[in-house]
Amino acid sequence: MKILIACEESQEVCKAFRRMGHNAYSNDLKPCSGGHPEWHLQMDAQEALTYKRWDMLIAHPTCTRLCNSGVLRLYRNGKKSGGIDPVKWEEMEQAARFFKSFLSADIPMKCIENPVPHGYAMQRIGVKYSQIIQPWQFGEDASKATCLWLKGLPLLMPTGYFAPRTVNGLNRWSNQTDGGQNKLPPSENRAELRSKTYPGIAKAMAEQWGGLNRRIIHQQPTQLQLFAT
Repeated sequence: MKILIACEESQEVCKAFRRMGHNAYSNDLKPCSGGHPEWHLQMDAQEALTYKRWDMLIAHPTCTRLCNSGVLRLYRNGKKSGGIDPVKWEEMEQAARFFKSFLSADIPMKCIENPVPHGYAMQRIGVKYSQIIQPWQFGEDASKATCLWLKGLPLLMPTGYFAPRTVNGLNRWSNQTDGGQNKLPPSENRAELRSKTYPGIAKAMAEQWGGLNRRIIHQQPTQLQLFAT
């Protein structure tokens, strides 16, 4: 299959599908860091969407203004102040339009990945995610709730549970502090590091979706969701 992995510079998902024998390409405005520039389309994602007649799209659009964890940054002095930040609000509008461009792309099999969105983002995206997955469901020592919007693809099924440590009766994985916050300190590339796909998830995508070929699964809205506990 011809597969586009949009907004991916790490090439983690791209390489997983390549190992399965697929004609997969990563795409980002930045050079790739995965070691295979010959499999990387360094261009705008909208241009990459029309670069080939793709069979599958897996997209990782920027989540900074869409994720629930950052909703307070849309306001100047916190949500209770009522004063929105017009610059960041417009950035949120642009991010939502960018996200929707992947949903509407004329590609039969699609997965758009993002953290849990806030309500304003959901209103603009207009379609609820198909499922929520966690890295620890795929053998990774990490917690990061991730939403998948799927079309023409089955739900991604867990492949192996990674048990957490217990802190004051609460589950904690290696990417978390004892209080549950992410361990990565503020830095210029913090967002880039946090956005990288975990190898266990990439492997599951390639193994579970890479054998579908051109057989399209017409998935109806489902109540089955793999929520984190």
